[in-house]
Amino acid sequence: MLMLVVGFFSWWYSAGWMILSKNVQKRLQKTLAMFSVPSLMRTLFAPWKRIVTNPGAGLSAHLSAIGDNMVSRAIGFTVRLFVLIAALVSVLLVSVIGLAQIILWPLVPLAIAYGVVAAL
Repeated sequence: MLMLVVGFFSWWYSAGWMILSKNVQKRLQKTLAMFSVPSLMRTLFAPWKRIVTNPGAGLSAHLSAIGDNMVSRAIGFTVRLFVLIAALVSVLLVSVIGLAQIILWPLVPLAIAYGVVAAL
């Protein structure tokens, strides 16, 4: 029984802590990948859903196409900007939760032991 407890504590404070740190890092990477942050940054000023108006003949059609394309780019910029803000909030949330887990990890066995002693 004593070997089991010693084995648990040696794992908890060494390999377990490292596994937790790697899992926090993986969650951050998955969050960034889920929002496609590099792709959003690259295409920030691209037209929304590739909606582009080709200019026709005449100045009026040309100016109309420029206006339509500018509106499409403004919509694309706005949507991508809001998604980037959501990504930033998500990354910050995942980071804070992960940091709290890493900081509280060594205290969990102590809290369990304290709870058992307090219950007695």
